Amino acid sequence: MTRRRWIADEISGSRAALVGSHADHLIRALRARVGQEFDIATGDQVRRGRVVSIASDRVEFDLGEVVPAPATAEITLALSIFKFDRMEWAIEKCTELGVARIIPLIAKRTETHLASAAVKRVERWRRIAQQAAEQSRRTVIPEISNAIKFKELLEFPAAARIVLSESEKLLKLSDAISPATNNLILAVGPEGGWTESELEAFQTSRWISASLGNTILRAETAAIAALAIILAEFHSTD
Repeated sequence: MTRRRWIADEISGSRAALVGSHADHLIRALRARVGQEFDIATGDQVRRGRVVSIASDRVEFDLGEVVPAPATAEITLALSIFKFDRMEWAIEKCTELGVARIIPLIAKRTETHLASAAVKRVERWRRIAQQAAEQSRRTVIPEISNAIKFKELLEFPAAARIVLSESEKLLKLSDAISPATNNLILAVGPEGGWTESELEAFQTSRWISASLGNTILRAETAAIAALAIILAEFHSTD
């Protein structure tokens, strides 16, 4: 039987702990008991953990053997801010797929009130990512950065930098990816798409423009589909 995986809040030598609401969920919802075993992600690895103590807001584990983990691609998703309910869904699903980092992006067509409210949403997005990471048995929680403006994105360092563009007619995303490149950033536009000036700026900064095909997808659908394509290309070399 597959053991449930938790991402430790505290790590010290051969001990780890879940605290606060994180621990409370394990205690109350899953009725944790001393002696139970779980997989505990400790940042750089996953180890088998045995529950050794339970308090009202704390569960401590004794860490044992290392659990082998498969290689993963380091993919950063620059996700232009759009309606929060759908953006939260995209964050959850992209976390499940294996994204390493999500950068909320303020593009020219991002609605002003959403851009302003994003400051207060980041912590919620981080909680969503943590829950999705544990559900999907990830080793680490993807980083959710504070929102940035478009100009800050252009010089982001990565081995490959790809922007999804509805106006791209020649290059499909699957053809833009080199399976040997496992460190890349993907930019997804807002509702209404990128402006012409933004696409020109991407081109000037030497980003690769790529397409998902002839259909027009919602932002959250495009992000999830694109990430799945990239990961499929990466794992095709495993």
